[in-house]
Amino acid sequence: MAQQVPEDIGCNNPDCIKKDACKRQEIAQNGTAREIRKFGGTPEKGCGKFIQK
Repeated sequence: MAQQVPEDIGCNNPDCIKKDACKRQEIAQNGTAREIRKFGGTPEKGCGKFIQK
């Protein structure tokens, strides 16, 4: 079973192809995240922990 990541964890990954459409990136930038991580997105793919805006 995949590990669930809480929705108040932001992401700061400038390389991720989906960063501009990801809610995690948005909360990392607007200050509402309780923690900021860098998930595994790349220029070719998203990380799979993508949350729709």
